[in-house]
Amino acid sequence: MKSSEIAVLLNEPACAHNTKEKSGCARPKPGATAGGCSFDGAQIALLPISDVAHIVHGSIACAGSSWDNRGTRTTGPALYRIGMTTDLTEQDVIMGRGEKRLFHAIKQAIDAYAPAAVFVYATCVTAMIGDDLQAVCKAAGERWGVPVVPVDCAGFYGTKNLGNRIAGEAMTQYVIGTREPDAVPESAQRPGIKVHDVTLIGEYNIAGEFWHVAPLFDELGLRIIASLSGDSRYRDIQTMHRAEASMVVCAKALLNVARKVEEGWGVPFFEGSFYGIADTSQAFRDFARLLNDDDLEVRTEAMIVREEAKINATLEPWRTRLKGKRVLLYTGGVKSWSVVSALQDLGMDVVATGTKKSTGEDKARIRELMGEDAVMIDDGSPTALLSAYKEYGANILIAGGRNLYTALKARIPFLDINQEREFGYAGYTGMIELARQLALTVESPVWNAVRQPAPWARTKAAGLPLNA
Repeated sequence: MKSSEIAVLLNEPACAHNTKEKSGCARPKPGATAGGCSFDGAQIALLPISDVAHIVHGSIACAGSSWDNRGTRTTGPALYRIGMTTDLTEQDVIMGRGEKRLFHAIKQAIDAYAPAAVFVYATCVTAMIGDDLQAVCKAAGERWGVPVVPVDCAGFYGTKNLGNRIAGEAMTQYVIGTREPDAVPESAQRPGIKVHDVTLIGEYNIAGEFWHVAPLFDELGLRIIASLSGDSRYRDIQTMHRAEASMVVCAKALLNVARKVEEGWGVPFFEGSFYGIADTSQAFRDFARLLNDDDLEVRTEAMIVREEAKINATLEPWRTRLKGKRVLLYTGGVKSWSVVSALQDLGMDVVATGTKKSTGEDKARIRELMGEDAVMIDDGSPTALLSAYKEYGANILIAGGRNLYTALKARIPFLDINQEREFGYAGYTGMIELARQLALTVESPVWNAVRQPAPWARTKAAGLPLNA
């Protein structure tokens, strides 16, 4: 990928960032990819497309170090869980065998698994030696009659967010708009209710959490023809251009997809979140607003009133237990504010939130939720996190899995909020699971037990022999 093409991706007109003095996202600096490179970002954005063969063109380390790092769930094929790589060695690099190995790898994937399509991801090694990814993919696709999509996402191009955008660019260039959606089946038709086709962009169905929300879409007559890319299929992504409205779900890095689909096919979009009661309700209201259906608006409000009453009654005992608990939230991107909203719904006090991977607009949302004096943390080192935890009198640390052992060694309550988690927190019912996990974590008797002096230390302090 040329530097001019990367510059275009860094400059996203649909992002509020670009209206400020400095246009676009900042260029990557040395060390910026620690926590996710462009390859990583592109792969996790597309990996949930479950019937695609995902081939990493590079050394085994790239595939082995980052495979299946998103806990996405699917109701269909599990092909996306099979790691595939060309496994280039030093000899392959020296002898220039990269393109040949890739061509044969694509054939092997097609012969063995009959995928709906093949996605090929470039890595640093193959970008540096100059393998022509586009040419090989085009030749393979023509040879075997299966779509082969090149994703030019070498890690040294930049950060994980840039990788997300590269993935979105590949979808708009090679996939979206290549097929028309199926007709609404009779089983999905609702007497007296107009069915609207919608899409979700940046929803990954982590831990199956979107399944908490999907039944409400069905109830309102909103047919999700595609999701980029949670629990999705290749044929779904092809039809995204025929949606009546799109929602960008907590993923600013994929705004380029929403913008290009709007510019190319006139599909309006909005940004929203399914974390927290208020944000979930607002997401459905925004769909009804964009679709301009009076009957849908009435039914949406009725559904919101019913669901909010039900969830508030269910959450009341949990709110009593969690009210006033102080949270140190260290995550990145949109979760730095979307999770704040959910925690505030439970009556908890977020004393500080991490903003290392957050955009300027993310930080503005944080101030809107937490006030102008909101404490934002950029330093995620163990020392900084533990110092902040102590300084602000937090009762629990909510962060990603990489911070788990920091918390356990310090003997403080910890809840995993990132993509490796085992529990889904989206939607109204997801709030119940979030409240349950928070209460179980904060109230666990293990914390008082591990903070007590060891038995031998108590014996020594009392002046008794160790065998007393």
